[in-house]
Amino acid sequence: MNLLLLALFFFAAASPEARVRAVLQSQQEAWNRGDIRAFMSGYENSPETTYIGRSVVKGYQAILDNYVKRYADKSAMGQLTFHHIEVRLVSADVAITTGEFHLKRDARGGGDASGRFTLVLRRGAGGVWRIIHDHTG
Repeated sequence: MNLLLLALFFFAAASPEARVRAVLQSQQEAWNRGDIRAFMSGYENSPETTYIGRSVVKGYQAILDNYVKRYADKSAMGQLTFHHIEVRLVSADVAITTGEFHLKRDARGGGDASGRFTLVLRRGAGGVWRIIHDHTG
């Protein structure tokens, strides 16, 4: 069995909770590489996707633009870690995820930042989970 088929087999066998956690792990890795566009692949590309933080931002492109503006360089992005992640399935295709984030940054990048988040994820085509609502503070 080739490596790709083996990986697909294990992904298909993963629980919904494991798949949701994998979305956050991928986002963390992308962020720490300084790749906001890859980080955004965890969000559903829809005009209905919503981010609530300092303000309410609606739509995938607007959320992306907001991230690019607020985190203009690697120093501002820092190193992201997630902690205390809990995943609760509310249906076969919807999960609510809560947790804490921490950004380790130098003073030039804005200093350290941390907070809590609540995410609503929906399973779409091909069983792929994406964030449709993000409340981070």
